[in-house]
Amino acid sequence: MRICTHYFAQHGWLTDGQLLRDAHRLAAIPGVLIHGRLDLSAPLLTAWELARAWPDAELVVIEDSGHTGSPTMRSAIEQAVSRFTR
Repeated sequence: MRICTHYFAQHGWLTDGQLLRDAHRLAAIPGVLIHGRLDLSAPLLTAWELARAWPDAELVVIEDSGHTGSPTMRSAIEQAVSRFTR
């Protein structure tokens, strides 16, 4: 928790809007963004905007999951990881 709080306090060492502005630099780097639709602490809009700005990202929305996850989210994470570890 202390590490997470430290990153939040420093805004991840990014300026406001920098991640979306510079997401084009991630072109040719594949990624899977997995987000729970019921997550009240991190809006889906943020993941959606990043997926639109990151050319090789795929957004997977887990309908039955919030911020703490669910069996469906766990399965989606396992599938995504297996794609990158082959």
